[in-house]
Amino acid sequence: MPSRGAPVPVTAVRLGGRPDLPLLVLGPSLGTSAQTLWREAARLLGERFQVVGWDLPGHGHNRGRLGPDPVTMESLAADVLRVVDDLTGGFGGASFHYAGDSVGGAVGLQLLLDAPERVTSATLLCTGAKIGTSEAWTDRQGVVTASGTAAMVDGSRQRWFGPGYADREPALAGALLRALVAADDAGYVAVCGALASFDVRDRLGEIAAPVLAVAGSDDGPTPPTTLAEIAEGVQQGRLVVLDGVGHLAPVEAPAEVARLVTELAFGPDEAPEPDADPTDTPTLDARSQALVEVAALAALGDEDRVAARVERAVADGVPADDLAAARHAGAAAR
Repeated sequence: MPSRGAPVPVTAVRLGGRPDLPLLVLGPSLGTSAQTLWREAARLLGERFQVVGWDLPGHGHNRGRLGPDPVTMESLAADVLRVVDDLTGGFGGASFHYAGDSVGGAVGLQLLLDAPERVTSATLLCTGAKIGTSEAWTDRQGVVTASGTAAMVDGSRQRWFGPGYADREPALAGALLRALVAADDAGYVAVCGALASFDVRDRLGEIAAPVLAVAGSDDGPTPPTTLAEIAEGVQQGRLVVLDGVGHLAPVEAPAEVARLVTELAFGPDEAPEPDADPTDTPTLDARSQALVEVAALAALGDEDRVAARVERAVADGVPADDLAAARHAGAAAR
């Protein structure tokens, strides 16, 4: 699809909630629109927040052509701040809660680094301080330049969803894949470039705001170890792993994601309980969560924090043999 119109870096999309409620900004994944990805979660979140999403260049409601400058994670974060300033009457400095999936989560990390006074809390889903490799993103740019975003559909169907999700929810999965095909080729390629150069692993310790890192247990592009790196690296981080979920947690587990975002913002007593439905997505049990964290820390080579996490887990009743196996597996992946 060719680019068209005037330069529009990111575009705001109102997703629900009264304007007098605290502002929550939601970020998308590459190839999706904020509305398609966050629709059901935003409906639930609208009870406690004014919910506003934003669309990447050439995605969703953002149909402006790209400007002359390359898209970077820093430029996307700055554009999100301008969106917030526009929403709040042009007065710079308004604070907000943030949640983002994949590249939306990476933009969240950049916001926490570039404008820490603006972000009250951040729920970062299925993302990383570095996502993939520069070579893989460059290869993807070449494929989309040559064949368009439609060439990404089969691979995205495999990468995006947890086991059986596309069969259980064909309408939602289909809507997401259609949003991918509709995305502007140049916009998609530009965001791949931003991801290729993004790496803030050595700056996580600068982040002081409360951060909830949410992983899908079946997420291939950003597995739980990648989210554990964020949770352990920031000053106030916590990891939650959603069982059976792939790379698009907001659409696969909207009730649980809404509960987690609300809990981080207002505390556990204020978070709504997810609907009592047998299809609701559980978080991992305490044993499995501990094993994921130990493996992630071992993969990072952080022996002091490995030892501390093992000590806490043993005190909680996690078998020492299981913890030793997780530690070995993580170290082997280094």
